[in-house]
Amino acid sequence: MSEPLYRDPAAPVPDRVRDLLGRMTLTEKVGQVNQRLYGWHAYERGPDGRHRLTDAFRAEVAAYDGMGALYGLQRADPWSGVTFADGITAADAAGVVNAVQRHVVETTRLGIPVLMVEEVPHGHQALDGTVLPVNLAVGASWDPELYEEAAAAAAAELRARGGHIALVSALDLVRDPRWGRAEECFGEDPYLAARFTEALVRGMRAEGVGVVLKHFAGQGATVGGRNSAATELGRRELHEIHLAAARAGVRAGAAGVMAAYNEFDGLPCAANPYLLTELLRKQWGFDGIVMADGQALDRLVRLAGDSASAGAMALAAGTDLSLWDGAFPRLAEAVERGLVAEETLDRAVGRVLALKFRLGLFEAPYVRAKGAESSVKTRRLSEQLARTSITLLEHDGSTLPLPPVVSRIAVLGPNADSVPQQTGDYTAPRRPGTGTTVLDGVRAVAGPGREVTYARGCELVGDDRSGIADAVALAADADVAVLVLGGSSAREDGTRFDANGAAVVSSGNPAGMTCGEGVDLAELSLPGGQCALLDAVAATGTPVVVVLVQGRPHALPDLSGRVGALLSAWYPGPWGGRAVADVLFGAVAPAGRLPVSVPRSAAQLPVFYNGKDHGYRGYVDQPATARYAFGHGLSYGTVAYGAPVLSRSAVPVEEASLTCTVAVENTGRTAVRETVQLYVRRVSGGSSWPRVRELRGFTGVDLAPGERREVVFGVTAETLASVGRDLRLTVEAGTYEIETGPASDRTRGALLTVTPP
Repeated sequence: MSEPLYRDPAAPVPDRVRDLLGRMTLTEKVGQVNQRLYGWHAYERGPDGRHRLTDAFRAEVAAYDGMGALYGLQRADPWSGVTFADGITAADAAGVVNAVQRHVVETTRLGIPVLMVEEVPHGHQALDGTVLPVNLAVGASWDPELYEEAAAAAAAELRARGGHIALVSALDLVRDPRWGRAEECFGEDPYLAARFTEALVRGMRAEGVGVVLKHFAGQGATVGGRNSAATELGRRELHEIHLAAARAGVRAGAAGVMAAYNEFDGLPCAANPYLLTELLRKQWGFDGIVMADGQALDRLVRLAGDSASAGAMALAAGTDLSLWDGAFPRLAEAVERGLVAEETLDRAVGRVLALKFRLGLFEAPYVRAKGAESSVKTRRLSEQLARTSITLLEHDGSTLPLPPVVSRIAVLGPNADSVPQQTGDYTAPRRPGTGTTVLDGVRAVAGPGREVTYARGCELVGDDRSGIADAVALAADADVAVLVLGGSSAREDGTRFDANGAAVVSSGNPAGMTCGEGVDLAELSLPGGQCALLDAVAATGTPVVVVLVQGRPHALPDLSGRVGALLSAWYPGPWGGRAVADVLFGAVAPAGRLPVSVPRSAAQLPVFYNGKDHGYRGYVDQPATARYAFGHGLSYGTVAYGAPVLSRSAVPVEEASLTCTVAVENTGRTAVRETVQLYVRRVSGGSSWPRVRELRGFTGVDLAPGERREVVFGVTAETLASVGRDLRLTVEAGTYEIETGPASDRTRGALLTVTPP
């Protein structure tokens, strides 16, 4: 008897899908679009230390004679409750994954393998998974090539442990830094996010991992920075700002997108046909899957009336795969009640099956190699990303790098000696001794000839000042004080969680979380205790270096003249403490640039650089400008920029192609890594009101002391394009200013006329 067509690896994927669909029952189809079981409920560790499949897992497979996808089999964190005592380590992974897959393949009628879906927010969120810096740190590197390499290394770890799909935040933007999930964004700018999103997809695809991009669309624009809340976006704002990263990710070959929790134009994203069908499928030609966010479909019951109707509503809109909800499990009922056509279900099932065929699951369902406990390459890249992302915001020109004459160093502050507070949200437990705090890093780089003292000074949250006196005493006796402040997204064992895993933090904030999913802030200033510690240490007269370890930009007072230097280290990962120390001592030059504007206060929000160009003068009581602008970042040297020179001063719309050249010169006495930025500003013309300026290119340049180089940018139709009246990208006639500079608030421009056809 010959094998069925769907088993033939040489057959085209559409033919294999069609053949398999024709053999499936309604129940089996529903099983393929469900991802109901939490992965950590699929196994248990017995008294002998071995993992066994649970009755709950077996029952779930039996209910649908198959399983579409299994989320988070290897996830570990305080929400799941998984630790090294009972979880899946790198050494265990192959055996457990193969046991799951073997049960599904060998005990079901059609033997359809299950997709193993894992969280990979900044490295695989699993025991022994190598942690990378959070996305906001990645954005601060302005180095997509380095991130592509790191993403590939993380994907290789995931694949070695049996994972097929990586869920990665990439599409959200920090339009309001009060939002707790700011750390998961690459920044506030659509162009910057798009470059990192395509790098992410390319890197992971190269290792055979499918990427599902989170979250589609507009989640970073919820009102008041409130998690999962409403947006007040019009379609133009959606297209101009919030779709660029998704468009780039789809073009790069993303396996799927995750529909966001928020609603757009009155409809939640998972039930929004404009987003999921009209835009994603018809206009962009996307043929991957759309996954719902955790329990998002259950929220539709309020609109649809019951779970079966909610499932039908999401399916008809374009959602293909559920996550933990009670709506999609009732799709058979929805079909039988006539709420949705079986052909609509077939389309969703077909997309899930096509993904399994493309990933080679039918030919190779089992893991062939065990993952190493730690990837040396991934760790190296994690450290490299951390170093590249550290951003020097203020400098008096002399305090850093710390010179050899500095022999007594006081390391102070609530973020100085904590690895968990460097790693961000969505992080698995680490083995004891894994990682390097800032205190560890300073001690290691300082060496035995210098004295390094430490005091916590204050708590991370609250206004307690009982430890300040000890910190002040150490600072007064030191040659320099390194004050490590900021926030934390570390989930502790006592943290409470919503049903979807978001943290529940009370206004008293006993858990100490100041950032992360579910931890939104109304006030962006540092807590009272940290502010008091800063004031007291600065008052000693000892030179002070402030290091902010944080997952969102905090609103900062004017520190010029009060501190010698100010650095931001956006949750730099487990080894970020050494990266900070390397920058402090000059082993590595600071190279980070701000991926987000830093506000003066929460009261002035929004403060992103690329707002509409209405020429607002500012508030009466404070400026409307950011404390530190998007793109800002200093080095230990100085760089001079010439005026940009265009190869053509006028181009017709249909032939928009030219070059922009800018000379940059290192006028200091130390080597620097300069990020040269290209912006476009529409001066006149066009069919909609222009923005102040928009990032359209950037490149990193290494300059030796005294070195001068010319940086050349290609200016094409893609560079000049804006969203037209039909909401599609187009080049419109008008006058443009092509600007270059070291930051969005320090540019020089040259005028370009784009003439009509």
